Amino acid sequence: MSRVSVLIPQALRPLAGGASLREVSAATVEEALNAIERDAPGFLARILTPEGEVRPLVNIFVGDTSIRERAGLATTLADGDIIAVIPAVAGG
Repeated sequence: MSRVSVLIPQALRPLAGGASLREVSAATVEEALNAIERDAPGFLARILTPEGEVRPLVNIFVGDTSIRERAGLATTLADGDIIAVIPAVAGG
Protein backbone atom coordinates (compact mmCIF):
# COMPACT_ATOMS: atom_id res chain seq x y z
CA MET A 1 0.00 0.00 0.00
CA SER A 2 1.18 3.46 -0.89
CA ARG A 3 0.36 6.65 0.95
CA VAL A 4 -1.19 9.02 -1.62
CA SER A 5 -3.11 12.30 -1.72
CA VAL A 6 -6.45 12.76 -3.46
CA LEU A 7 -7.32 16.30 -4.53
CA ILE A 8 -11.07 16.84 -4.33
CA PRO A 9 -12.62 19.58 -6.48
CA GLN A 10 -14.93 22.19 -5.01
CA ALA A 11 -18.05 20.60 -6.52
CA LEU A 12 -17.41 17.29 -4.74
CA ARG A 13 -16.19 18.59 -1.38
CA PRO A 14 -19.64 18.51 0.26
CA LEU A 15 -19.67 14.77 -0.47
CA ALA A 16 -16.23 14.33 1.09
CA GLY A 17 -16.91 16.08 4.37
CA GLY A 18 -15.75 19.44 3.00
CA ALA A 19 -12.17 18.28 2.50
CA SER A 20 -10.12 19.57 -0.44
CA LEU A 21 -7.43 16.94 0.10
CA ARG A 22 -7.57 13.45 1.55
CA GLU A 23 -4.59 11.26 2.30
CA VAL A 24 -5.22 7.53 2.00
CA SER A 25 -3.31 4.28 1.76
CA ALA A 26 -3.99 2.45 -1.50
CA ALA A 27 -2.31 0.32 -4.15
CA THR A 28 -4.54 1.49 -7.03
CA VAL A 29 -6.67 4.49 -7.97
CA GLU A 30 -9.80 2.39 -7.36
CA GLU A 31 -8.66 1.56 -3.81
CA ALA A 32 -7.95 5.24 -3.12
CA LEU A 33 -11.43 6.29 -4.27
CA ASN A 34 -13.02 3.47 -2.28
CA ALA A 35 -11.17 4.66 0.83
CA ILE A 36 -12.84 8.06 0.48
CA GLU A 37 -16.22 6.44 -0.19
CA ARG A 38 -15.98 4.52 3.10
CA ASP A 39 -15.82 7.82 5.00
CA ALA A 40 -18.07 9.80 2.66
CA PRO A 41 -20.83 7.60 1.20
CA GLY A 42 -22.13 8.95 -2.10
CA PHE A 43 -18.77 10.31 -3.27
CA LEU A 44 -18.25 7.56 -5.85
CA ALA A 45 -21.74 7.94 -7.33
CA ARG A 46 -20.62 11.30 -8.76
CA ILE A 47 -17.42 9.86 -10.21
CA LEU A 48 -18.34 6.36 -11.40
CA THR A 49 -21.23 4.99 -13.46
CA PRO A 50 -23.45 2.28 -11.91
CA GLU A 51 -21.28 -0.18 -13.88
CA GLY A 52 -18.17 1.04 -12.04
CA GLU A 53 -16.56 2.96 -14.91
CA VAL A 54 -15.30 6.53 -14.67
CA ARG A 55 -18.07 8.84 -15.86
CA PRO A 56 -17.38 10.33 -19.31
CA LEU A 57 -17.30 13.91 -17.99
CA VAL A 58 -14.93 13.13 -15.12
CA ASN A 59 -11.18 13.03 -15.52
CA ILE A 60 -8.81 11.46 -13.04
CA PHE A 61 -5.10 12.11 -13.14
CA VAL A 62 -2.18 10.56 -11.31
CA GLY A 63 0.40 13.29 -11.45
CA ASP A 64 -0.02 14.82 -14.88
CA THR A 65 -1.18 11.65 -16.65
CA SER A 66 -4.82 10.69 -17.15
CA ILE A 67 -5.70 7.24 -15.89
CA ARG A 68 -7.41 6.71 -19.27
CA GLU A 69 -3.89 6.66 -20.75
CA ARG A 70 -2.75 4.16 -18.15
CA ALA A 71 -4.64 1.24 -16.62
CA GLY A 72 -7.82 3.10 -15.70
CA LEU A 73 -8.98 2.52 -12.15
CA ALA A 74 -6.39 -0.27 -11.87
CA THR A 75 -3.56 2.27 -12.27
CA THR A 76 -0.98 1.45 -9.61
CA LEU A 77 0.20 4.05 -7.16
CA ALA A 78 3.51 4.88 -5.55
CA ASP A 79 4.14 6.65 -2.26
CA GLY A 80 3.57 10.37 -2.63
CA ASP A 81 1.44 10.16 -5.78
CA ILE A 82 -1.21 12.84 -6.16
CA ILE A 83 -4.57 11.87 -7.62
CA ALA A 84 -6.66 14.72 -9.03
CA VAL A 85 -10.39 14.22 -9.66
CA ILE A 86 -11.57 16.76 -12.22
CA PRO A 87 -15.24 16.88 -13.20
CA ALA A 88 -16.24 18.77 -16.32
CA VAL A 89 -17.62 22.24 -15.73
CA ALA A 90 -20.47 23.36 -17.93
CA GLY A 91 -21.92 26.77 -18.25
CA GLY A 92 -23.00 29.40 -20.62
